[in-house]
Amino acid sequence: MREILYGRNAVLESLRAGRRKPYKLVLAEGVRQTDTVGQIVFLAEQVGVPISHTNRRNLDRIGNVNHQGVALEASEYPYSVLGDILDVAQARNEAPLLLLLDLLKDPQNVGSLLRTAEAVGAHGIVIQRRRAVGITPAVIHASAGAVEHLRVAQVTNLVDAIKRLKAYDVWVAGLETVRDAQRYDQADLSGSLALVVGSEGEGMRRLVRERCDFLLCIPMRGAVTSLNASVAGSIVLYEALRQRVLQAKV
Repeated sequence: MREILYGRNAVLESLRAGRRKPYKLVLAEGVRQTDTVGQIVFLAEQVGVPISHTNRRNLDRIGNVNHQGVALEASEYPYSVLGDILDVAQARNEAPLLLLLDLLKDPQNVGSLLRTAEAVGAHGIVIQRRRAVGITPAVIHASAGAVEHLRVAQVTNLVDAIKRLKAYDVWVAGLETVRDAQRYDQADLSGSLALVVGSEGEGMRRLVRERCDFLLCIPMRGAVTSLNASVAGSIVLYEALRQRVLQAKV
């Protein structure tokens, strides 16, 4: 199967990552030749991808999206398996750091979280195959192409995936504002860790929450009592990075 990736960063990072087979690069006629567009064209030429120019209206047929005058026809997203993610951590000689998404459905939220996960050096992502958004072109665009560099395992059952991670001595922390949750900045996030972020509005499912080793919360002092899933997850991921950096200096 093939997909149409759109947006300059998404297309650029897909070509940079080199994990998909690119079939055709399409540029809108008169598209502004920025540094990013120049890099896209250079990388496409390096691997022999045909480049065509078309009327911008033809690109608009992709849908109501911000394609920025650039689209790439490529093979579908290359999902990984859980073992691949752990192998990445081992190859880097680092304690595993994973992000688990419990039935998130908003491509913008998922893309933003994946962009943060890649930025902090997470080794991979775990999502459930059904009832959740997959790695679609919309998610790729929202992540600014960052997900092209990530290992994403799409599993049948998230609870079973958590059990497998525990068998590899990975601690599982759920992000949920409940009475017995620890403040995220007072918990030890420096070791092998899988952070679970629940769905928008509903949070984690009960069985997923019960499988977590501990729960984390983010203190808030304003009138609003919750944060967007991508914002909350990003805060905790950066705290995990901060603790790992400090530990490495000891």
